[in-house]
Amino acid sequence: MRTVCAVVLAFEAIVLGLAVPVAIQLGGHAPGFAGAVWGGLALAALVLAALQRFTWGFYAACALQVAFLLSGFVVPGLISLGIVFVGLWIAGVVLGRRVEAAQQAVHDTESA
Repeated sequence: MRTVCAVVLAFEAIVLGLAVPVAIQLGGHAPGFAGAVWGGLALAALVLAALQRFTWGFYAACALQVAFLLSGFVVPGLISLGIVFVGLWIAGVVLGRRVEAAQQAVHDTESA
């Protein structure tokens, strides 16, 4: 699960970085504001991708998903991207847990 979540966060960082010019052009926001909000979210996503080995890193990344969704209310065009990445995040968590459970089951049968 952690690997899948880290990959989702890495791609999310790219999209958040590309959201800066979108917020400037479509949202009409000042470059400093757009850079601080979406650039900060992109940086946070990169850092949290590296910290997925920690339980708190996972929960912080969940909070990042909420922040991305909320930033979509500032620039309405970005809310659809926020929804896509929340969906990818949920899919990564669900599928990652299934894979971990299957790996544990195989490990348990090999040990027995």
